[in-house]
Amino acid sequence: MDFIPSELSQYAEGHTSTESELLKRINRETHAQVMMPRMLSGHLQGRLLAMISKMIKPSVAIEIGTYTGYSALCLAEGLAKNGNLITIDINEELESRVRGYFEASPWSKQIDYRIGDAAALLPMMPGPFDLVWLDADKENYGLYYDLVIDKVPSGGWILADNVLWSGKIIDTKPDKDTRALQQFNDRIRQDPRVETVLLPVRDGIMIIRKM
Repeated sequence: MDFIPSELSQYAEGHTSTESELLKRINRETHAQVMMPRMLSGHLQGRLLAMISKMIKPSVAIEIGTYTGYSALCLAEGLAKNGNLITIDINEELESRVRGYFEASPWSKQIDYRIGDAAALLPMMPGPFDLVWLDADKENYGLYYDLVIDKVPSGGWILADNVLWSGKIIDTKPDKDTRALQQFNDRIRQDPRVETVLLPVRDGIMIIRKM
C-alpha cells in the first residue's frame, strides 16, 4: 500500500491533525494484538474520513466492515447532533474489544454496532444513508453497493476502500479479489446515477456521490 516514498508519507502525516488518545490506543493495540493490522485505516486515512464526515454531517452513516473500530470512530466525529452510525462486521471474536473502544468514546450512544453478515442485514435496514463506508470483503463489494445505492438519497455519499489493492488493480492476470475490485471500479465509473473520484490515498479510496 506504499505508493509514495516513506519520507513523503511521514511528512504528510506530520502535517495532518493528530489522532485522539483513544485512536492512538486502538492503533497500538491492533498492531500488537490483532491479526492483519494493515486492515486498520490508520492516521492519515482516518483523518481524511473524519474530515469528510464533518463536511457531510450525516444524520445516518453506515459502515460495512468494522474491524477494530478505528474508522467507525473517525466517521462518528462528523455525525449530526442526533446522528447515528451503524457499523457491521461478521467477526464476533473482536466484538468485546470493539465494544470496549466504543464505550470509551464520546459517541458510544450514537454507534450501533452489529455482528452479522452485511448481505443479510442490509436488506432489513430502511435507510436513508447519508454516508456509506465500504471496507469489507472485496468479492462482495458489488453486492453491498447494490444493497445500499437505492437507500442513499440524491447528494448522498459512498466511500469504498482498497480500490487500488496494493497496486494489483492493474494486473492483467488478476486473482479473485483483484478481479472483483476491477469489476467494481469499472461498474462505478459507468453508473450514470453517480459521479466519482478515485483518490490514490493509502490503498485507494473511491469517493462516490449520488446525483
